[in-house]
Amino acid sequence: MSLYKRNDSSVWWVKLHHSGKIIQRSTGTADKVKAQEYHDKLKSSLWEQERLGVKPSYSWQQAVVRWLEETTHKSSRIDDLYHLRQLDKYLGGFNLVDISRDKVESIITIRLKDGVSNGRVNRMLSVLRTILRKAAFDWEWIDRCPRVKILPEPKRRVRWLIHAEAERLISELPVHLAGMVRFSLETGLRQANVTGLQWSQVDLVRRCAWIHPDQAKARKAIAVPLSSAAVLVLREWIGKHQTHVFSFRNKPVMQPNNAAWNKALKRAGIDDFRWHDLRHTWASWHVQAGTPLHVLQELGGWESAEMVRRYAHLSSEHLAEYVDRLSGLKLVGGYDVATVLVTQES
Repeated sequence: MSLYKRNDSSVWWVKLHHSGKIIQRSTGTADKVKAQEYHDKLKSSLWEQERLGVKPSYSWQQAVVRWLEETTHKSSRIDDLYHLRQLDKYLGGFNLVDISRDKVESIITIRLKDGVSNGRVNRMLSVLRTILRKAAFDWEWIDRCPRVKILPEPKRRVRWLIHAEAERLISELPVHLAGMVRFSLETGLRQANVTGLQWSQVDLVRRCAWIHPDQAKARKAIAVPLSSAAVLVLREWIGKHQTHVFSFRNKPVMQPNNAAWNKALKRAGIDDFRWHDLRHTWASWHVQAGTPLHVLQELGGWESAEMVRRYAHLSSEHLAEYVDRLSGLKLVGGYDVATVLVTQES
């Protein structure tokens, strides 16, 4: 039978014999008339490919499946899956050849009207552009791909919380998210490294954890020394899940940046704050506490010093000694600087 339904599903499926192979695909619809149209177009397309040498037509969903199969190593896989779910709302029923620049622009317009920031839209567009380029240049599924224009966004955005704000946020969060936030503020780990942290990566006796190279953004292993506060957080989660450190209802927490997070931010009176800004907060607190930038770079697993310099303006203590050296060498305005300072203090 060419059209059929699987188990209790309401969606129609197509089953065709082509070149000695059985082809089974979901039509994506519960409407039998539309499903029949899909069946007829697919059958005609297969005939054209075999008899006329026409290049087969691939869907967006087929491209997504292949790309996910080829990128299982990516440390940002959780974020990628989130963006792909958003894209599926707009491209789920499209073939790759039908994804035009106008279609991409319409998606951007909708996301911006929904209040999504330029940065978040750009993360989604980056995934879209990568898949389309793969389809065009590596897989040769399409002859060309539309130009995906990235939106402008502020550079070197550093949003961080003072300690009182952090405490207020933690008090508003459910227990599992509060624990993850406390741990993030103690270690500075990225979201994916916190959600993916397993007990096999933790040594509470030696007070350390480690991030494997394939989990790190820079593809280098990261040693994570654990503060006393971080150890206390981890001890609270012992025995709650067999493999993963942080869980909720016996399942690993995969996406903490959710509705509960956003509601807690609102109740705490904190605006314009993302989960990744917890890492900015951790780094900012370190700099203000006098941690040297080269040490912070190693602690945070940054590949370049430039990524750490964004926090340098938060503390000028490391420059003070050089300023005083110059003052100690000469008189300023006819006065001995050291003598004046002693006089003022007394």
